[in-house]
Amino acid sequence: MRENWVTQTGLSAAMLVLSGPLLAGQEEAAAGVLNQWLGQLNGFLASFLFFDVWPGEGEFPFIVAWLVAGAVFLTVRMGFINFRLLGHSIAILRGRYSRPDDVGEVTPFQALTTALSATVGLGNIAGVAIAVGIGGPGATFWMIVAGLLGMSTKFTEASLAQMYREIRPDGHVMGGAMEYLSRGFSELGWKGVGKALAVLFSLLTIGASLGGGNAFQVSQSLSAVKQEIPLFAQEPWLYGFLMAFLVGVVIIGGIRRIAHVAEAVVPTMVVIYLAAAGWILISNAERVPGVFALIVNSALSLEAGVGAFVGVMVQGFKRAAFSSEAGIGSAAIAHSTARTPYPVRQGIVALMEPFIDTVVICTMTALVIILTGVYDQNGQYADLIAANQGAALTAKAFGSQISWFPVILSISVVLFAYSTMISWSYYGERCWTYLFGERFSMIYRILFVLVVVAGSIGSASAVLDFSDLLLLSMAFPNMFALYALSGRVKRRLDAYLAKLRSGELDREVERI
Repeated sequence: MRENWVTQTGLSAAMLVLSGPLLAGQEEAAAGVLNQWLGQLNGFLASFLFFDVWPGEGEFPFIVAWLVAGAVFLTVRMGFINFRLLGHSIAILRGRYSRPDDVGEVTPFQALTTALSATVGLGNIAGVAIAVGIGGPGATFWMIVAGLLGMSTKFTEASLAQMYREIRPDGHVMGGAMEYLSRGFSELGWKGVGKALAVLFSLLTIGASLGGGNAFQVSQSLSAVKQEIPLFAQEPWLYGFLMAFLVGVVIIGGIRRIAHVAEAVVPTMVVIYLAAAGWILISNAERVPGVFALIVNSALSLEAGVGAFVGVMVQGFKRAAFSSEAGIGSAAIAHSTARTPYPVRQGIVALMEPFIDTVVICTMTALVIILTGVYDQNGQYADLIAANQGAALTAKAFGSQISWFPVILSISVVLFAYSTMISWSYYGERCWTYLFGERFSMIYRILFVLVVVAGSIGSASAVLDFSDLLLLSMAFPNMFALYALSGRVKRRLDAYLAKLRSGELDREVERI
């Protein structure tokens, strides 16, 4: 009771503190200060955390190369598990192997939908539009490749999250990259290094939860919603307050409430969105083969030079990383809470994330954008591309084919943003708790709600850069763990597959 009172009082006080200058008509000044501050911070982070590894023309940030190399390594190391066990993953999700005495907080399906609610978001709508707008149709090809490779990465990090999770006395789970960095590296004799990397990961996750998992979602969803509701264009802070209230109501309840909301919202919004995209593609079926040909030719063409080729590839991989978050380590936090007796079993469930998120949803978005031609940097919507208004650009693409659909898309955008925000609030809160303890978690929740409002008044470009920098930076410590501990995951996987082939796993279920 006291916690609820503290929560409500804290959130109300936070709202009042922020609402003073806004309601006084000073939102433009506040936006200017916020954008200036973000611009300075972005410059510092970019120079400190990123450098170009490509010797010729074009840019290939080290972090993108780090993710690509890791995904290729893990795909080979795990015996191309991303292709071999999709069918088994579906069987697990259908509850074929679930047992009532499995330890955890949520079901494997709820863990998946919670993780998907963080990844299936505006990266699929706004991010894809930005990637195609900047990199051209060829960026779609590299997004698909990155998504397929990322399935192996997601399997590894979800398995490690289960292997090294901590079940606390109150039944709550503490798990994720911070746990397998500290505890896994301790087993390897690298206790100090593991602890330092766990702290770094936690700090970056907190920052990414406030940036990519919060401010970016608000900024991009607002860009689409204000096309249909002029009031939000004139007073964007009102949208920020509305989203802050809706997010605050859910995150108070923790992972169980977040999982229940995600379980209901994610399948619904995915079906609505894919149905609309599918209708457009079917209506223009004769042009779809030409779109695929354009994607492949643009992705592999060297006509514009090697630098342009690298630029297209980087845009594809960068957007795929931001969308599926494979190798980032964020989804491992959600998967650590799943009820399962075999860690690699949840890893096999996690395989589905990049496939659903990137290979299916991102590809559908890209096909509609390319089909409608709105991505042309010299075309009618060049201003939206220049301003990184990806959600608004996607709305124009869908609206050009289904006149009334921008209204539905606006609703979908809000749902995508909302589901992403509530999941990322949990990721950030778990890392905050890892650093400061359970009793200080409410401070983070209040801060998260404050940033929701701030995101509605910041510029999309500044927020996008800030989001990319922090979220991609999480891959530095996380991928170290995936490389170092991959052998342990492989041994668990081999043992599990031996039981699956022998029929032992089926007999376990039959004995219940």
